[in-house]
Amino acid sequence: MTTYTALAWRWQNRRLVTATADSVHLAFWLPCRRGVDAKGWRAPMTLGYRLGDAGPAVAEIRAKLARLGLLSDSGSDRFDEELDRAVRQFQQERGMSADGVVGPATYRVLDEARWRLGDRLLSYVVANPQVGDDVLALQQRLTELGFEVGLVDGVFGPRTGEALREFQRNVGLPADGTCGPGTFKALARLTPIVTGGRPDNLRAVEALRQAGKRLPGKIVVIDPGHGGQDRGNVGHGLEEAALVEDLAARVEGRLAATGVHTYLTRGVTTAELDEYSRAQFANDAGANLVISVHVDAHPNPAASGVATYFYGSDRLDRPGINSAIGEMLAGLIQREVVVRTGLTDCRTHAKTWELLRHTRMPAVRVELGYLTNHDDAARLAHPGFRDVVAEAIVVAVQRVYLPSHEDAQTGRLRLHDLTGN
Repeated sequence: MTTYTALAWRWQNRRLVTATADSVHLAFWLPCRRGVDAKGWRAPMTLGYRLGDAGPAVAEIRAKLARLGLLSDSGSDRFDEELDRAVRQFQQERGMSADGVVGPATYRVLDEARWRLGDRLLSYVVANPQVGDDVLALQQRLTELGFEVGLVDGVFGPRTGEALREFQRNVGLPADGTCGPGTFKALARLTPIVTGGRPDNLRAVEALRQAGKRLPGKIVVIDPGHGGQDRGNVGHGLEEAALVEDLAARVEGRLAATGVHTYLTRGVTTAELDEYSRAQFANDAGANLVISVHVDAHPNPAASGVATYFYGSDRLDRPGINSAIGEMLAGLIQREVVVRTGLTDCRTHAKTWELLRHTRMPAVRVELGYLTNHDDAARLAHPGFRDVVAEAIVVAVQRVYLPSHEDAQTGRLRLHDLTGN
């Protein structure tokens, strides 16, 4: 058991800083833990609170979950099995990895969940955008009324601010971009003019069509997961970080051959980057698409296959927040990889991971096989297999831009069809 004296949660220079909405408190180190099994598989290093921990930080986590109705507020400061179940439920409902560990990402989302629309004034703050469930509710409401907020992600960005000002102009309110009492009342009394469907996704599809089907000139960011001292999952003598570095380089080269401007979020020697920094890199690059590449692992060696993830939520009370183009790209990558490699199809899934959430363009994450599975690891170790996967990803990028009447059958297109060589 580990006991701590403070909580929080800004990742900076490899340490976490405790913070509230108005102040920053004591900085401290959170312990890294890495699981090792008898066969040498190592899980990636993780930071956070989990089963067996205790202290004021755990008491705060319990109180936050109790306010959400996921836990009885017993006043305990122990991370027991009841809290573990509540944390996993919260993570699953929010589209996060349900690992039971309250690390920086889980804590941030836990803090965001306390806000309800009307609890505070909302506006666009350039240096420190407001984030929370109230922002997401505002975005959903504006979208239902036919205003374009961009991705419904719970982050009050410039497009949400412009949509709010447009709404205020339409209802005769001062268009100051601040959601206060008058705007709350106007939102509450209006009936949505759009019912059914996903109008924000219709706009995204139309923007994709206007971008044209040709790849030359488009910008794609490839994100090899982990890096630096974080080597990711390790199994059967292979390291996730090294494998995805190699795969990302193969995808980069093939995309460049088609005329795509391709950027990597990190190199072999780059220091560790969190997902928010990777998303910001893609935003600064003005990318059209982002593809993050990872390799999975599991304590059960029978686990195998490929899965692809896009931004979104399966919660019934959060309809319409999925990224339409992200979902489309994830499906194309998944099908191309499965058909060309024969890997087990673990399908596509909606997640709210930070890279998927904070990119302003469609982003997907590919989990390519399990290093803890003998067959998957053997295939990943072979350069020819990684060539096949790289081609599958490049073909999927082309197919996402092709109009339906020009689309090709899965597994048929080859790189030379795209380059003309």
